[in-house]
Amino acid sequence: MAPLQDVVFEPAADGFDEPLFATAVPGETAVYVLEQAGRVWKVDGDERTLFLDIRGLVNRSGNERGLLGMAFHPDYPDDPRVFVDYTGSGGKTVIASYRLAGDVLNPDSAVALLEIPQPASNHNGGMVTFGPDGYLYIGMGDGGAANDRFGNGQRPDTLLATLLRIDVSPADSYAIPPDNPFVDGGGAPEVWAYGLRNPWRFSFDFAGGLLYIGDVGQGNYEEIDVAQADAAGLNYGWPITEGLHCFSPSRGCDTDGLTLPVLEYDHSQ
Repeated sequence: MAPLQDVVFEPAADGFDEPLFATAVPGETAVYVLEQAGRVWKVDGDERTLFLDIRGLVNRSGNERGLLGMAFHPDYPDDPRVFVDYTGSGGKTVIASYRLAGDVLNPDSAVALLEIPQPASNHNGGMVTFGPDGYLYIGMGDGGAANDRFGNGQRPDTLLATLLRIDVSPADSYAIPPDNPFVDGGGAPEVWAYGLRNPWRFSFDFAGGLLYIGDVGQGNYEEIDVAQADAAGLNYGWPITEGLHCFSPSRGCDTDGLTLPVLEYDHSQ
């Protein structure tokens, strides 16, 4: 194993209120910073612009609710849409698009693509990003509470505990990619993968053709899952497994057909 390397952090910007995500547009020098309460700031050197403010729509109650993710359309700004994931009224997950108007997003241009009820306040996922195939991927937690209380982990017919994949080429709606694994039945057509507890962040390695998922564990183990980006219908095991370990023997511990993590770490680390 290679020795640990020293990492030095330098502040790039400060003065934010609960920042939890930052992203950028290829070719731009600006960084876009999300605040959990519902604001997005465009930061370019010493210049700071309020890019989007949807605090009036965002339900921030509870530690895990709020404005949780944002993704620029791959053809931005030629396609001026930006997609956000936030918790709205009643705690539901909302996936919506906003359009660029001048240098900021027009808050009146909102198009809600998905509204997904959440039975508890936690495990909302929140990451949205475009894959190398041009489709929008959405991370969804298992509905919250603990121990997969609502029984969603091993159900591909629900949009919870999943990674969703949709085609946003329609201007005011979405379509189902024809090669989604459950497009002909056996699960919800939007579902790309399931068996996830709370896929808080994930990303694509475009050059290597891989998908990396950071899935939040429960009491003992956190995990990193890695799969081919085009691998459809994978089952990442929750709540059969937590990391590489059997989570609840009373539910069974058969790992046949599961995609197990490539890395786990326990809470002592």
